[in-house]
Amino acid sequence: MLKDRFGRQIDYLRISVIDHCNLRCVYCMPLRGLSFIPSPELLTAEEIERVAAAAVSVGFRKFRLTGGEPTLRPDLVEIVGRIAALPGVDDVSMTTNAILLPRLAGPLADAGLGRINVHVDTFNPERLKKVMRFGTLDEIERGIAAAEAAGLRPVKINCVVTRDYNDMDVADVARRALERDWHARFIELMPLGGGEAARLSLSQFVPTRETRERIEAALGPLVALPRVQAADESRNYRVEGRRGVIGFISPVSEPYCGTCNRMRLTADGRFHLCLLNDDELDVKKVLRSGGAVADVAAVLARAVGLKPTGHRLEEGISTEERSMFQIGG
Repeated sequence: MLKDRFGRQIDYLRISVIDHCNLRCVYCMPLRGLSFIPSPELLTAEEIERVAAAAVSVGFRKFRLTGGEPTLRPDLVEIVGRIAALPGVDDVSMTTNAILLPRLAGPLADAGLGRINVHVDTFNPERLKKVMRFGTLDEIERGIAAAEAAGLRPVKINCVVTRDYNDMDVADVARRALERDWHARFIELMPLGGGEAARLSLSQFVPTRETRERIEAALGPLVALPRVQAADESRNYRVEGRRGVIGFISPVSEPYCGTCNRMRLTADGRFHLCLLNDDELDVKKVLRSGGAVADVAAVLARAVGLKPTGHRLEEGISTEERSMFQIGG
C-alpha cells in the first residue's frame, strides 16, 4: 500500500479518458476559445489498462472514469472491461452527465461498471439550460432511468451549487433524492484554470452552510450518517424516516485534504497530484517508450511521494494550467 509523506494511504485513481464534453457548464467550460487534446495524444485503452494494472500492483483498489464527458470516448466499454478484469480491482465507477446512457448503460454494466455519479445541477428545465447550457432535462432523466434499469445503483447526483443559477433549487434536488432513493451530493464551486469560469466560481460561490440551511428549511433536520470510509469527501445525512442520502462536498469552506486518498490521471497521460494544484508527472512518456507495469508503478509511487498536503485556496493559489474538464474532477 502506498502512503504519501503525510501518512495518507493513496488507493483511489480517477482516470480522465477524454477532455471533450457535450455540455458547457458556466463554471467549467467557456462557449468559445476551447482547444482539446488531439486523439493521438489521448491514452489508448491498452495504456489505461497498463496504468490501472500498475496502480493495483501498489495497492490501488478503486477506480473512477471521468472526462470531460467519458461517454464520448468510443472505446469506453472496452476501457471499463479492461480495468474491471484486473485481479484486485474492487470498484469501477464513472461520473457522467447521463445523456448518452440510454444506449451505453447496459453494455457498461455488463463490462463491469458498478456505479455512476450523474452530474445535474437542477431539475428545473429552464435553469438547467442557463447553468449547463447544452442538453436537456429529458435527456438526463432518460439516462438516469437507463442506468437504474442496468443495475448501476445507487445513483449519485452531483449538483454544483452556483449562486443565482441553481442555488434556489437545492431543496428540490434533495427532495428528489429522498423520493427516488438517490444519493444527492451538493458540491462547492472551485476556482480552477483561471479565466471566465474561475472568476464566476469566485463571484457566485455558495458555502455548504448556506446550502444545508436551505435544504433543512424545506425538508427538516438532517441526521448525520457515520462515515463508512475516512477518505470519503462527502459528509452524508438522512432525513428521519425518508430514503435517500444527502451529502455535502466542501473543498473550500470545510477542506478534507487531511484524509485525501486520491490520485488523478489526465487524459493525456499525466498524474495530477492534487486537484487544486498544477503539479503533474508525465507517465505517457514511459508508456510510449515501452515501459512495463513496474516502470509505470515507479512513476506512480513517485507521484504519491510528491503529493502536496492540501490546496492553498486560502492564500489565493489554485491551478492555472488546467480547468476542471481537463483534470477530471
